[in-house]
Amino acid sequence: MNGQIPSEEVLRSALASVIDPELRRPITELGMLDSVTLRDGTAHVRVLLTIAGCPLRETITGDTEAALGAVDGVDAVEVELGVMDQAQRDALKEQLKGRGGERGIPFNDHSSLTRVYAVASGKGGVGKSSVTVNLAVAMAAQGLRVGIVDADVYGFSVPALMGITQQPTRVDELILPPVAHGVKVISIGMFVEGNQPISWRGPMLHRALEQFLTDVHFGDLDALFLDLPPGTGDIAISVAQLLPASELLIVTTPQSAAADVAERAGAMAVQTGQRVAGVIENMSWLELPGGERLELFGAGGGTVVAERLSGALGTDVPLLGSIPLEVALREGGDAGTPLVLDPGHAAGRTPAAAALTSIASALSRRPRGLEGVRLPVAPR
Repeated sequence: MNGQIPSEEVLRSALASVIDPELRRPITELGMLDSVTLRDGTAHVRVLLTIAGCPLRETITGDTEAALGAVDGVDAVEVELGVMDQAQRDALKEQLKGRGGERGIPFNDHSSLTRVYAVASGKGGVGKSSVTVNLAVAMAAQGLRVGIVDADVYGFSVPALMGITQQPTRVDELILPPVAHGVKVISIGMFVEGNQPISWRGPMLHRALEQFLTDVHFGDLDALFLDLPPGTGDIAISVAQLLPASELLIVTTPQSAAADVAERAGAMAVQTGQRVAGVIENMSWLELPGGERLELFGAGGGTVVAERLSGALGTDVPLLGSIPLEVALREGGDAGTPLVLDPGHAAGRTPAAAALTSIASALSRRPRGLEGVRLPVAPR
């Protein structure tokens, strides 16, 4: 030791840098720090986990040791892990969900500033899920708070694309979503064994989506993406009912057949009252070694969809971007490392990474509006 003995206040201040990996808030704010003392150069700290089987206990332990080990006067750190009792869990739930822990969809609250994007397509196979995860991860890399709901119950793929293998943590009825690449993610695939299929009818699909939106604690997000199944079926209708302020992102390929079907998916907004934020054209071309572009699926499908939807909806529906077909995009999905984060493709070194990052930047620049939001001020 150097003779300086840090106070308990200094130790607690250092522990404020330890962030719960699931709740993304300091353990000192969540009631997880039970005690911390210093004896003979050794810091003794007791941290309360939300549940006994917390899957990220080692992460919390390591971060706690690192935070206290960096304090002058601390030579060693001993971390004891305990578990919250029911009263402490109730206090945590009330802190997270508000007084009384009322059930409801927080993104529908008049004070919510979260942009909700429902990523839709008319048909399968257009790369909608890959686009979803890359846009979400690109936004998170820009410093935004982002979440994904994998609403494709039958064809869930987001956990694999994000490299997530752990199950969500449950604090009584509250579900804490896993975090990967800075994005909070929930999917029915986290609750089934292996590659077990889901065989549910419409009411069950609606209830599953409703539970994801009410029981999963995402916290305050800048953007929430919903990866919808293809077509205009039960889930698309449920999203419009449960999240009436959500905006549609329509994904298509350049092929005219895909564009025709994608147009129908976007035209749903006429019936549901949703806004179409824009069209994204995927698999636009394949760049050959000599620099030439091979348009495998034709050309112009994204532009056609944007123009037709603009006319049908009576508002400007932009073509947000065109994403080329790249092997690296597929490889990133197989590895659970989205292309926009791959160090080998940093700074948009591939056309696909550049296009995805550009689209994410355009969406993230849209301000979280305050129109109609009641502010906590009053005249004196």
